[in-house]
Amino acid sequence: MPEHKNNTVLLVEDNADLNEINRRALELNGYTVLTALTLAQARAHLSCQNPQVILLDVKLPDGDGVGFCGEIRAVTDAHIIFLTSNTGHEDKIKGLNTGGDDYITKPYKLEELTARVAAAMRRRAMGRPENNIVKGPLVLDTVADKAYLNGKDMRLTQKEFGLLYTLACSEGQILSKEHLYETVWKLPVNDDARAVKTHISNIRKKLIGYGYDIFVSRGEGYCFKKE
Repeated sequence: MPEHKNNTVLLVEDNADLNEINRRALELNGYTVLTALTLAQARAHLSCQNPQVILLDVKLPDGDGVGFCGEIRAVTDAHIIFLTSNTGHEDKIKGLNTGGDDYITKPYKLEELTARVAAAMRRRAMGRPENNIVKGPLVLDTVADKAYLNGKDMRLTQKEFGLLYTLACSEGQILSKEHLYETVWKLPVNDDARAVKTHISNIRKKLIGYGYDIFVSRGEGYCFKKE
């Protein structure tokens, strides 16, 4: 049985039988699993737990998983994988634009589920070279993938940290959204690149008043520099 550091998974699935099957499969692969049949139960877990990965069903009895993803992004940097029966491209883009990181289309094999979780855990554990990037009051911890303003955790998602890191490393340079998408998402550019705009908007709101901003150059891209 493989072992994982910080290996907690929150499984939010309203089908009790499927929830139990998934829980057993994940636990057999060495993960600590928190289960929820509703969004209310998921909120209760997040109030006192810090899962590394959240498996989030899109359709739940007390709300919509996509909307819930947008809600919890302020309180968790977990890797969020949607579990969805929707096969439409637009539905998947909507989920990614609200802060989701990945999706699995139902029906899926348990091997795929555990492989996606393992990949997410590996990415979270990889880290970057052991040195911080300091830009005035902004500190980027490249080991923990966390950003701090005057010592306070900005609580960025993985994608938000990746974008801010990439931009800060190229301070004063304009980087296209295509370049940012390929660098952070590590995927070829497609319509999902619109997610870059959403994530950068979230970062800019948190940078207000600290002397730095991400400037938008229409038609060209984004530039991190002093205000």
